[in-house]
Amino acid sequence: MDRLNPSDWIAAGEALLPEMIALRRSIHLEPELGLHNPKTTAKAKAAIAGLPLEISEGPSTSGFIALLRGPANGRTVLLRGDMDALPMHEETGLAFSSTDDGAMHACGHDAHTAMLAGAAKALCARREELAGSVMFMFQPGEEGHHGARYMLDDGIINPLPDAAFALHVSPNVPKGTFGGRAGPLLAAADRIEITVKGKGGHASQPHLALDPIPVACEIVTALQSLVTRRIPAFDPVVITIARIEAGTTNNVIPETAELEGTIRSFSESSRALARDGVLRIATNIAAAHGATVEAEIIPGFPVTVCDSKAVALAKAAAVSLFGDGGWLTIPSPIMGAEDFAYVLQKVPGAMVMLGATPEGGDFRTCCGLHSNRMTIDESVMARGVAMHCAYAEVFLREGFGET
Repeated sequence: MDRLNPSDWIAAGEALLPEMIALRRSIHLEPELGLHNPKTTAKAKAAIAGLPLEISEGPSTSGFIALLRGPANGRTVLLRGDMDALPMHEETGLAFSSTDDGAMHACGHDAHTAMLAGAAKALCARREELAGSVMFMFQPGEEGHHGARYMLDDGIINPLPDAAFALHVSPNVPKGTFGGRAGPLLAAADRIEITVKGKGGHASQPHLALDPIPVACEIVTALQSLVTRRIPAFDPVVITIARIEAGTTNNVIPETAELEGTIRSFSESSRALARDGVLRIATNIAAAHGATVEAEIIPGFPVTVCDSKAVALAKAAAVSLFGDGGWLTIPSPIMGAEDFAYVLQKVPGAMVMLGATPEGGDFRTCCGLHSNRMTIDESVMARGVAMHCAYAEVFLREGFGET
């Protein structure tokens, strides 16, 4: 089979760009949260209607797999796009801003879905030239809801593909550049929930009460010492308490104080040290003050580990498409987290970042992911489609270079 010219995929992405922009804006206008995104799912299905795809769905989410069977019984590659939004108020001022005051696409999932639909169209158009099959994974529930794990558990990604790739836009990567790294790319993320229980009373007589607020504050401070003194510096952890809630007014000592936060880590050993340390510190500091505590660590996403051969393939595809400037090796892992990690636990593959700095912005200072003012340059979606198609085509033909 003759190799496709990289310019073919570039041209396909450019031709599909107007459709992708329209789809992305439609999704952005009506963001949905969690595991069930019926409007977004309907829009994605409408975008790929009429293509030679086999749709598989499961009971746990509104996500679906669209399978393109190539003419040969060769390898299978999975391409993933997530669909859900974040629970936040949008302040971008865009003409297509969210119509839901409590939800916003501030992580680029609207673009991911549009690019995946575009890639499905481009690859279906060249179906007869593919050396295997492509799974398009339209996935909800990435923002903390474990959507990828549910889709795996539902059995709709079965049999497992031979490789898996995902793209993630970022305003803080140079526009149009693809970035990745072998090994850990993104962190494991666990949630901390602590309730300190004291004894309420009058604020003028703290000695007759048991104030949980100073106890909670002491726990927060001690957790930072845990990070710097009990966990190896070269196996890093971040512990952040992001919410403290206690009391109702200025002159009442409350019964309880609630803490909520996150643990980010890159190995199971440092993850275990942090989890155990949080529970030990919370319990013993509370006990030292005569208070009690309820503390729980809620497991989150695992570490996103990218296969070195998959990253090498992605780099080669980016350079083939866009020259040496098309690829940036990310020097160190990022403390964000991704549930694509569940797929990468079972299948060799990689997540690749796509620079989407808005027009006129500086990637070093512009509003980043999860900002309520985050915007992207939509033109980079054409490159995203070309990249999806290129590494799918190359992997189906050559695998990871094995003979």
